[in-house]
Amino acid sequence: MTGKVWLVGAGPSDPGLFTRKGEQVLKSAEVVVYDALVGQGVLSMIPKEAKTINVGKRSGNHTMCQEEINRTLVREAKEGRRVVRLKGGDPFLFGRGGEELELLVRENIPYEVVPGVTSALSVPAYNGIPVTHRDFCSSLHIITGHKRRGGVYDIDFEALVRTKGTLVFLMGAAALDDICQGLLKGGMDPETPAAVLQKGTTAAQKKIVASLGTLSEKARRQGMETPAIIVVGQVCNLAEQFEWYEKLPLAGMKIAVTRPRELISRMSERLREQGAEVLEFPAICIEKRVCEGEVKENLTRLEKFDWLVFTSPSGVRIFFEDLRECRLDVRCLAGKKIAVLGQGTAKALEEWGVYADLMPGEAYAESLGKALRESLQGGERVLIFRASAGSSELTEQLAQVPRIKVVDLAAYDTRYESSPLIDIVAEFEDGRTDYAVFTSASTVKGFAGAAGEMDFSKVKAVCIGKKTKAEADRLGMKTFMAEHPSIESVTEKLIELAKGRRK
Repeated sequence: MTGKVWLVGAGPSDPGLFTRKGEQVLKSAEVVVYDALVGQGVLSMIPKEAKTINVGKRSGNHTMCQEEINRTLVREAKEGRRVVRLKGGDPFLFGRGGEELELLVRENIPYEVVPGVTSALSVPAYNGIPVTHRDFCSSLHIITGHKRRGGVYDIDFEALVRTKGTLVFLMGAAALDDICQGLLKGGMDPETPAAVLQKGTTAAQKKIVASLGTLSEKARRQGMETPAIIVVGQVCNLAEQFEWYEKLPLAGMKIAVTRPRELISRMSERLREQGAEVLEFPAICIEKRVCEGEVKENLTRLEKFDWLVFTSPSGVRIFFEDLRECRLDVRCLAGKKIAVLGQGTAKALEEWGVYADLMPGEAYAESLGKALRESLQGGERVLIFRASAGSSELTEQLAQVPRIKVVDLAAYDTRYESSPLIDIVAEFEDGRTDYAVFTSASTVKGFAGAAGEMDFSKVKAVCIGKKTKAEADRLGMKTFMAEHPSIESVTEKLIELAKGRRK
């Protein structure tokens, strides 16, 4: 049975600019063939079980030639798989998507095209440059800045100059001198505003604005990096007036978030709202235990318990999943009191229409144990629904209550994991990522396992609590601790650090 191929545009880099349809298709992919310019935020959306093929195309350096890429798509589809060809930007805008379709058509392979947000529009927008403006131009022209090695430009520069429109050159960083000279020889005023926009929509985004006559020299002095696009036209004069990204509190910062995959989105969203580029690197995963044996036995006899205790949002989620498997609903909670550890766990519970009776002021196992101990009279029955590696500090506190019966139910396991698509060692040792956020000691341990023998002194760690910080300190990381164990407090600490860096 023949599979199918989707040509999907991944956008410029920011995962917020990845289309909803693109994300939907990617999440059901069995094979993903991806380019070097696909942002890490989009790569993190690839299903763990999917086969990944890096074709790593950059100017002058191809991991796989175009013809072999075409054959790979056909081969994987003929084996009956759902194949996503993931391309930076838009697949049909200098993305060679048409060439890939030619062979698919000849081989009768079903396919779809999912357009992407092009860097020709989005990168200038992130740098405060509107590519059109009624006071300055009435047309926009997108031109490839790439030419074959040893070849010459097949571009009519004089015609481009006559349009008096905004010119956007993609993949033209290596040929900046030739582009500027071509426009000048074509009759463009050397005082025409122009810009080189580097690594747009990422924390490393940078713009160099100058006149056309001086742009090459200014870019050379400041050290131009790729990928970059070139914009020429009067709209470049608006870059300073309209800049907005640089004004966000965490702009220019890249932050690794190490929470489990199912919990990572809320923290990532919060950090991105403040302008950070987020590298999602789940260091642990939550594995639900089969709802059989001890788990099922205790859930089907909930009436014998007076208190129910949750220590994490994952525990809340898995509890209600297990209830469903046992064909039970919230009515089985009638008459029970519920204690939770931390605001995140409380909010997860509220999503099911249930509110906690007890939450300690500090989100630590010992604090929860003390608060619960003080609420008990003696003789109560308590069910703790949590991970198999739960802290003993909670049960040690409860052991001080007379005649109490505690069932410490291991409903799920915490496993360490890593991403084969992210070189986490290079991220920190090369200074690409500024901070790592750790929300538990287990995320620190999982990160360390994935990083191997790296120099942990290169890691600046923002930790959610004392135990987490202690584990990061043990490894030699440079640590900072949030004032309160919450996502909001972690974000505030990062904003504080960002302000200090800019002074």
